[in-house]
Amino acid sequence: MQLMATELVDWSRAQFALTALYHFLFVPLTLGLSFIVAIMESIYVKTRDERWKTITRFWMTLFAINFAIGVATGLIMEFEFGTNWSNYSWFVGDIFGAPLAIEGILAFFMESTFFAVMFFGWNKVSKGFHLLSTWLVAVGSNLSAFWILVANGWMQYPVGMSFNPDTVRHEMVSFLDVALSPVAVAKFLHTIGSGYVIGALFVVGISAWMLLRGRDLIEAKRSMAVGASFGLVVSLFLALSGDESAYQVAQHQPVKLAAMEGFYKGKSGAEIVAVGILNPDKQLGDTAHAMEFELSMPYALSLLGYHDADAFVPGLEDLVYGNEAQGIEGAASKIEKGKEAVSALEAFKAAKKSGDAAAMEEARARLEPVMGYFGYGFLESPEAIVPPVAITFYSFHVMVALGFYFIVLFALLLWRLPQIERYQTLLKAALFSIPLGYIAAEAGWIVAEVGRQPWAIQDLMPVGIAATQIDAGNVMVSFWLFAVLFTVLLIAEIKIMLRQIALGIYGGH
Repeated sequence: MQLMATELVDWSRAQFALTALYHFLFVPLTLGLSFIVAIMESIYVKTRDERWKTITRFWMTLFAINFAIGVATGLIMEFEFGTNWSNYSWFVGDIFGAPLAIEGILAFFMESTFFAVMFFGWNKVSKGFHLLSTWLVAVGSNLSAFWILVANGWMQYPVGMSFNPDTVRHEMVSFLDVALSPVAVAKFLHTIGSGYVIGALFVVGISAWMLLRGRDLIEAKRSMAVGASFGLVVSLFLALSGDESAYQVAQHQPVKLAAMEGFYKGKSGAEIVAVGILNPDKQLGDTAHAMEFELSMPYALSLLGYHDADAFVPGLEDLVYGNEAQGIEGAASKIEKGKEAVSALEAFKAAKKSGDAAAMEEARARLEPVMGYFGYGFLESPEAIVPPVAITFYSFHVMVALGFYFIVLFALLLWRLPQIERYQTLLKAALFSIPLGYIAAEAGWIVAEVGRQPWAIQDLMPVGIAATQIDAGNVMVSFWLFAVLFTVLLIAEIKIMLRQIALGIYGGH
């Protein structure tokens, strides 16, 4: 393994980020709208009210448009692991590939099969079987998300594997450890929660537009009732799952937690910055204050990260330079161990090539105790473990602020629902909140992915050695081709959606 040229790595990273950000414009709506549609159809089957059938079919059509276009970006993103990140795929493919294979074989095929029955099966199968198909599409969509997030969670917290120097690959030793990793479970719950909120915002926003236009009033109010009820429940769930996610980050990715809070010097009883502006001139090790302005909540960071108001929370400087009093090892020590791991692996490969069994065993004995620091051996300085603080900090705080706003919005919509058409400002707020859900979700992914830089796999592989050794110009060209393709797909979806919405709940049936 060797460090790739900076230009190649940056373009490879940019291309994958572009694909992921576009893909995550489609996925959350699929996750949330699938369950909302299933709930609406359940009400129809229970009440036998034809209005509910019409309502269900309207939202199901919008779900189908989003589902079809979202599949394209997801497939491209999976292929990029082989085309742009072949070193990564070789190093951990035995582990990372397993959940993705299960997602394709089990969840995606289940989702796709019953999607056909759900969308085309009206009046062709029984009401009960059609309803079952709708629920199975929702379950399948979320199972797909589970296995994908298991794979991503493993990148954040690699467990359940051992390194085989003979093949220079990590191999899975415990599937359950990988699948039920606390980081993966927390990531799954928080991510699907954000999708549910986006689905709810979409339904209440479009319903609000109909009410503002005086169209399909009964159906719009019923849709809003389901969307706002579902949204309030899942937005509260999102807050709880976010707390668990932050706890897992504190336990396994403390550098990310410190970046999320712009936290440089560790302390006991640490506060959370509720609102703040970072000092752009702040550097590791200087005496400048990290914030130009802040409103803080005392003890909240210790509670969030360790469930103890007096717990010591390490700052970026503790994690980079070490804190002997708190038993925190510095990055320089880890880099030294990482270089020993890299050296031992090279010695093992050389001994294997020469057929020296004794030297192989000696190198293996050197490698095993320091393999957990392997990725540090490719870093140039202790400061390299710090991610972009400003991007991580502001993304985290935007996500949290919007999360609390959504709780208030859904609660107000339910409170005013009986006479909701009278509250024009609230309806406009609901309509213009649709893009805010996407902003919050994308900000969450920025925190998750930018916040763990420089790692492709936490502590084991920095991004600089994960990329494929290809010409940077090829990646650059494909980046712009994908940018154009994804933008065209997004514009197409929006235009088709708007045309369908403009027809109204009865217009398409």
